[in-house]
Amino acid sequence: MNHVETIHGFIVENFLFGDGGQLTNETSFLDSGIIDSTGILELITFLEETYNITIADDELTPENLDSLNNVAKFIKQKIPCAE
Repeated sequence: MNHVETIHGFIVENFLFGDGGQLTNETSFLDSGIIDSTGILELITFLEETYNITIADDELTPENLDSLNNVAKFIKQKIPCAE
């Protein structure tokens, strides 16, 4: 399973209650109302635990955390040897 699939599964199960039909890799979590500020904290916790990384306060930007593609790209930067 790649990063996008792993993160997609987490978003669908925790924020969309199993209905990810309209979630694309480019869908903005914030603009579409999928995740609010509290949800971002849940996403960060998931990413830190799943990938054994630490996300610094200055990394909490939409460019890093506001879509499946952005999160997957961010994870690849944090752990370059990852797929």
